[in-house]
Amino acid sequence: MWFIVLGVLLLLLKLVDVGPPGAWSWWVILSPFGVAAAWWWWADATGFTKRAEMRKMDERKNERRRRNMVALGIDPRSHEKLNKRAAQYKAMQSKQEESIERKRTAERKKQHDSIIHSRIDSAVSRVDGEDTKR
Repeated sequence: MWFIVLGVLLLLLKLVDVGPPGAWSWWVILSPFGVAAAWWWWADATGFTKRAEMRKMDERKNERRRRNMVALGIDPRSHEKLNKRAAQYKAMQSKQEESIERKRTAERKKQHDSIIHSRIDSAVSRVDGEDTKR
């Protein structure tokens, strides 16, 4: 758009023959129109304009949704607060689960060690015990 405005301005100055643009070549005066055409071709080919249009449409949709929620008496920020609280609750719950699992693992290890030691003790008592000495 700015290239078109610049081209029109230079064209008017050339036609009125005012200032330095009056003495310039027509190629220089008309070049902003060519640059604008190249810009539009590039923007359409790469999808630049389509992405910008989609971004604006999403912003309008989000704003319309927010306005409708406010009109219904629902504060959209309350959903953010609820989501934040839910995330905090899940984090707290996972910490508690990790703590419980650590305690269970420690208890299992303790039981396992006591079983191993009792087997070793009974094996030693069988080898060195009174009943083995004959």
